Amino acid sequence: MSDLNIDTLLPPLSEETIDVATEAERLGFDGAWSMENSNDGYLPHVLAAEHTTDLTVGTRIALSFTRSPMVTAQLAWDLARYSNGRFVLGLGTQVKGHNERRFSVDWDAPGPRLRETIESIRHIWDIFQGEEDELSYEGDHYSFSLMSERFNPGPIANPDIPVYIGGFNEYNLQLAGELADGLAIHPFGSQQYVTDVIMDYVETGAVRSGRDPDEVSILVSPLTITGETEAERDEARERVRRRVAFYGSTRTYHDALAVHGWKSIGDELHELSKEQRWDEMAELITDEMLAKFSVEAPPDELVEAATEMYSDVADRVVLPFEFAEAYMQH
Repeated sequence: MSDLNIDTLLPPLSEETIDVATEAERLGFDGAWSMENSNDGYLPHVLAAEHTTDLTVGTRIALSFTRSPMVTAQLAWDLARYSNGRFVLGLGTQVKGHNERRFSVDWDAPGPRLRETIESIRHIWDIFQGEEDELSYEGDHYSFSLMSERFNPGPIANPDIPVYIGGFNEYNLQLAGELADGLAIHPFGSQQYVTDVIMDYVETGAVRSGRDPDEVSILVSPLTITGETEAERDEARERVRRRVAFYGSTRTYHDALAVHGWKSIGDELHELSKEQRWDEMAELITDEMLAKFSVEAPPDELVEAATEMYSDVADRVVLPFEFAEAYMQH
């Protein structure tokens, strides 16, 4: 894992998408990833693929349960074709509240359902490529049995589309080791948590399926504190402090705090968050905690700092595009 790929983020679909993609390739970034928060996660890659030639492009992450696996399979197939095999499909579950209340979709056994999503998508791709004759997938959550010639997009030159999944809990981390091509780690994963917890679960899953854990590409997106001036870094530091407080208030992420002996702080953050006492939450995050959960350096030293922190555990690291020219030219 010594050859760390340096990636960045793509903005949502706009003229800026073209600018960032072309500049990222010019500066020497290895990949560019989209997030599916307030905008569609797939559309930016049409422009990115059109205006670059070597840049890896992918979703980090697209939501798994808000689309049928058939729809997801078609989207990824089209993007793999259009990008000449440079597209990576990154999928994640999101959380119960967003699935049920923002998207009005069922939330049931998310881990096993994510497993079926991956299995069924790969089966559908085999049908598209002509490697299997009959669409026949039957699971507890998804069932696919109809594919006529008219609705089959047909084979492509690069059908082996990598599938990454987002994971933080034990089931999904083991699933990544067992079934996925890559794992997209949540920004709240410190180096120690990745090393001591996440990689153990990935290895457990890999061993269970007879795989080498090194077959799973590890993608990290650390919180970053940077800026040309000390004042800019101070401002960035306070923004990240509030993000650490926000993530730390979520019980799902308390294991990452517990590794460092800060589980009780997570409990305090959770109680404060229920009363929306955001300023008080940030005050609980010390500089020592920030150092564990973020990468801090001036722009021209950021790649070096990220490499030093993650090169032993990760294959790819995603850095923000702001100040990209400064840190990619050093």
